[in-house]
Amino acid sequence: MYDKINGLSQKYFNNAIAFRHKMHRQPELSFEEKGTALLISKELDLISVPYKKRIGGNGLMATLSGRNPDKRIIALRADFDALPINEETNLDFSSENEGVMHACGHDIHTASLLSVLRVLNDLKDEWEGTIYFVFQHAEELLPGGAKQMIEANLFGDLQPKYVVAQHVDPDLKVGSFGFKSGKYMASNDEVYLSIVGHGGHAAMPHRINDTVLAASQTIVNLQQIASRLVPSTIPMVLSFGKMIADGATNVIPDKVEISGTFRMFDEEIRKEVHQHIHRIAESTSQSFGTKCLVEIKKGYPVVENNEELTIIAKQIVENDFGRNKIIDLDYRMTSEDFGYFSQKYKSIFYRLGVGHKDSTMNFPLHSSKFNPDEDALLYSIQFMSTLALKLLKK
Repeated sequence: MYDKINGLSQKYFNNAIAFRHKMHRQPELSFEEKGTALLISKELDLISVPYKKRIGGNGLMATLSGRNPDKRIIALRADFDALPINEETNLDFSSENEGVMHACGHDIHTASLLSVLRVLNDLKDEWEGTIYFVFQHAEELLPGGAKQMIEANLFGDLQPKYVVAQHVDPDLKVGSFGFKSGKYMASNDEVYLSIVGHGGHAAMPHRINDTVLAASQTIVNLQQIASRLVPSTIPMVLSFGKMIADGATNVIPDKVEISGTFRMFDEEIRKEVHQHIHRIAESTSQSFGTKCLVEIKKGYPVVENNEELTIIAKQIVENDFGRNKIIDLDYRMTSEDFGYFSQKYKSIFYRLGVGHKDSTMNFPLHSSKFNPDEDALLYSIQFMSTLALKLLKK
């Protein structure tokens, strides 16, 4: 079967590149991906596979059945939204939509999954079971397309036993794959604080409420959550990247707005930290004679990789590409709405190496110059196809 999958992966490699270029030229932001969904639909029509669209928004799902369709059901997932970034790659297929770019590799994910579908469709007389191909919208923005598709009951009565997804990684060279069993990516909550008081002349602070000082001290005091209130064995981040104090050199404003992000790996302690944020922010503000309004938007849950699936995936990489192509990953404080799948199903979320041999060509995810090595698509198609058939036999 290896030779057949390898041959078909090479056969559809150029299809993957061509589709990726089409998709890259016309990126669309989260919840606005109608054109991208239509582009995917046209590809599914060409493959002649049944599919459902507009699941929970702009999501789609194709269904491919081999012999004995009910024997085992698995799902493969790719996301397809883009980011609000002006592209600066100078590629001949650069974004034609100003201020929008596929800077996170979702075009690679989708192009790969479509070619995996082609490979497995050609082999459908040689395997048993059913495979769901999930094309998911809006990974980049809360509440997340995964949540919407799951709430829309995308799988219906026939639920998958396993769910598989990948994400490109420019820090890994082409041909390598990254894995971490257990908890891998952090939960993600957005924290919004409004410090409200009576501002006025900065030269007469005794007559006003210093909202700027209150806001500054609130940020400082909230850092004790990580250092004193959460076990040191649990990775956690509480960072504030935006603070708007719309005053002047001699004006203290009536209100200061603060926005930040909270990430961690324990769902129960996550709830406790929400309470700590409210308590500390409100009491600190009160000590300055101001009032703090706290809003926490609960985001994606932790991405957790099933240990058994991780072992199987590593074995495939070792057999097909070599043991040196397996990269062991550490905790990652970034988040992914694939966490909604991994909390509900036995799942694996692995990293696909897209780094160029020439390191000067590598730029990080979400960079305006992000440009993955497209040779990674061949490895991606071959590996995911192999993994899918292995899980169908398990």
